[in-house]
Amino acid sequence: MTLGYRELYQPLSAEVEEKARQIKLLICDVDGVFSDGRIYLGNDGEELKAFHTRDGYGVKALRQAGIEVAIITGRRSLIVEKRMQALTVQHIFQGQEDKMPAYQQLKQQLKLEDQQIAYIGDDLSDWAVMQHVGLSVAVADAHPLLRHQAAMTTSLPGGFGAVRELCDLLLLSQHKFGNFSGSST
Repeated sequence: MTLGYRELYQPLSAEVEEKARQIKLLICDVDGVFSDGRIYLGNDGEELKAFHTRDGYGVKALRQAGIEVAIITGRRSLIVEKRMQALTVQHIFQGQEDKMPAYQQLKQQLKLEDQQIAYIGDDLSDWAVMQHVGLSVAVADAHPLLRHQAAMTTSLPGGFGAVRELCDLLLLSQHKFGNFSGSST
């Protein structure tokens, strides 16, 4: 028996599965997507975030399967830079209050059409880009309005495997699942 996304996570519409087949670039927000959205600040101003290793494994599997990954985030953080470099993510846009210019730059640089791009976010600042992409995804604990507008909502919350869930969907729908060798770093 071959397990698909539906058996592993949740029911999925044929429309979302068809959109997932066309994706060549996954764009992710960071806070609330790769992390649970909380930011820990130490007494000396040190910033800490927690990242799930399963998300890391999914990103590396996508990259190995030939699917590009990018982040566009409103905040700037050395932690994010280091984590994305460890995951071999080459397209890192930080400090982007308006995420559309970074989206347009990625689209042009990679010579992609909207329908070839997926975006996963957690809050209303993500909607400007999400309304243009081929597959818009909200994490399970995203703002209710974003969940309502997105083409799909993950079964897992941000920081707890939501990115991996979307990576699995893309890999399964494109018949590239299970071809990854490596670790989650």
